[in-house]
Amino acid sequence: QVQLVESGGGLVQAGGSLRLSCAGSGRTFSSCAVGWFRQNPGKEREFVVAITWSGGSTTYADSVKGRFTISRDTAKNTVYLQMNSLKPEDTAVYYCAATRGNTSPRSERYEYWGRGTQVTVSS
Repeated sequence: QVQLVESGGGLVQAGGSLRLSCAGSGRTFSSCAVGWFRQNPGKEREFVVAITWSGGSTTYADSVKGRFTISRDTAKNTVYLQMNSLKPEDTAVYYCAATRGNTSPRSERYEYWGRGTQVTVSS
């Protein structure tokens, strides 16, 4: 079993930055690929970025390329999402998810989910 806890959300002005953290626990977290998704009320969950268990490969949604960076610290069992040049359209609840399989932009491929952290970008 894997447990995930997100932190680091908040309110920021457009153009600002935030760093989200996803702390994982459980014996298999270190071997899981991890993804970040976001969702607004009434809308489908949207893929943001994913990283392999080793951290050697990443996949970004086009909407965040060049602005967001994912990384993981295996010693701390934590995955980070550095978000720069934030835009109002980045406003959402951000979820961390983990899978024992490969990285995927499809949310149904992830077995474990955190509860989310709210990110609000004001214009």
